[in-house]
Amino acid sequence: MENISPDRKVLIEVVTTKMPFGKYQGTLICDVPVYYLEWLKKKGFPPGKMGMLLSTAYEIKINGLTKILMMVKDTVFKSPPILPGNDK
Repeated sequence: MENISPDRKVLIEVVTTKMPFGKYQGTLICDVPVYYLEWLKKKGFPPGKMGMLLSTAYEIKINGLTKILMMVKDTVFKSPPILPGNDK
């Protein structure tokens, strides 16, 4: 069986990108409720990057892996800032 790992960049975008439209406009994609993601899936996710991010959040949540998003979110928002000269 092939060992598949998630794309870190996509996960970071899911926890840092805000919904640009709809009922949850301004909410981080990772915080959009699963029922709303289910509704969007039925209507059709938007094309492009936003659709990919919403679809990723949907798949993670319906498969009971929300903890992954919370771990990434905690890491992204609690990591110390990189200061000039300390970026090694």
